[in-house]
Amino acid sequence: MQKIILASASPRRKELLSQLGITFTVETAEVEERRIAHDVSSPKETVCLLAEAKAKAVLQKQKEPHIFVLGADTVVAQENRIFHKPKDEGEAFSMLLSLSGKKHTVYTGFALLEEKEGTLFRHVEAVATDVFFRTLTEEEIHAYIATGEPMDKAGAYGIQGKGAFLVERVEGDYNAVVGLPLSALYCALKKAGVSIRSFWQNPLEG
Repeated sequence: MQKIILASASPRRKELLSQLGITFTVETAEVEERRIAHDVSSPKETVCLLAEAKAKAVLQKQKEPHIFVLGADTVVAQENRIFHKPKDEGEAFSMLLSLSGKKHTVYTGFALLEEKEGTLFRHVEAVATDVFFRTLTEEEIHAYIATGEPMDKAGAYGIQGKGAFLVERVEGDYNAVVGLPLSALYCALKKAGVSIRSFWQNPLEG
């Protein structure tokens, strides 16, 4: 069975990949995200660069051949302004206030890499999903920040958690907003010659 490594510490991405029934291991990637994305203004390019950087960092550590490494990154963007994870509660409040009552776009990029006999298989893709927030009161924003949930999330909210109350509607791939576009990933794995059905037929604990 094909070995797959998820180059992410995100519990949400781990849950999504498990949802597909894929057997995988987790190996976190240490990359300087702000340095890599410093000169990039496009959200789409940003998530692609960061996802590939994470995947490459983990792939370079592997001693065995024929291992697929999956890296991913998510940012929230509004009118070309990119929202990463908030540095503190003040920044989280500013982000949520800016998003209140408006549309923003969540970009999730993923990179699937495999080195095989000196040849690198590379698939890098970004999926964009539009998210519409209801109009929020300052009291609601402060109460949400007090839960602690916004502090490790791009855009200062988690749609799959308590932050669901912020969202009026979603146009596009919901899973991409959570952290991993499963349909696009399935197609990328298929392109790479990996059959997800083989994991279903031979279930192992990931």
